[in-house]
Amino acid sequence: MENIQKKYIIAIDGPCATGKSCIAKLLAKKLSIIYVDTGAMYRVCAYYFITNNIKINEENAKKYMKEIDIKLNYTDGKIIIHLNNQDVTDDIRTPEISMGASDISKIPYVRERLVDMQRKMGEDISVIMDGRDIGSVVFPNADIKVYLDGDIKTRTLRRKKDLEKMGCTLSLEEIEKDMKKRDSQDMNRDHSPLIKVEDAILIDTTYMSVEEVVEHIMVIIKDKGIIKD
Repeated sequence: MENIQKKYIIAIDGPCATGKSCIAKLLAKKLSIIYVDTGAMYRVCAYYFITNNIKINEENAKKYMKEIDIKLNYTDGKIIIHLNNQDVTDDIRTPEISMGASDISKIPYVRERLVDMQRKMGEDISVIMDGRDIGSVVFPNADIKVYLDGDIKTRTLRRKKDLEKMGCTLSLEEIEKDMKKRDSQDMNRDHSPLIKVEDAILIDTTYMSVEEVVEHIMVIIKDKGIIKD
């Protein structure tokens, strides 16, 4: 078991289906620190708007965001996501909600509210967060910044496997089209776009397993002197 030297923050950014969530969760378990799935927070907001037939725009965000209460709980090593006391853990993982999350994340008011929540989560304890702007906006002074990337074909196959587990049978062509659209939206939005900041360590996950990426990041953490064996 690693000996933690101080409170620290690990930021993991990158496009969809690069393994961010799985990698962050495994790292959190290894390090015995809190994992915060920031992408899920945007998905929850999108889910609320979509299921209530509310158009996603700045005006409605200012009107309805106050009605959204998000809680992230951990049960038997699994993150459980609640929206207004309703378990929406699986409901927020559909392609429609994914695109909605990309749409709603472009709204500055939404980002400001969620970023404030995310920063408060890292004030007093060590955390690992994954998302699109963790190292660039949420925690620009994070102790470790990692940017995960991968070939679009490989990411599409990963996404298809995840969707099939939920009973969704979209074709590879449809999934790749949606992913390219989301990548473009995330990278080209005006507010907090997805970028690799200069001091982030780039890891191409195309030919790496989740476990291999985790071990690689563990080496980086130890080299930084944050923890000792």
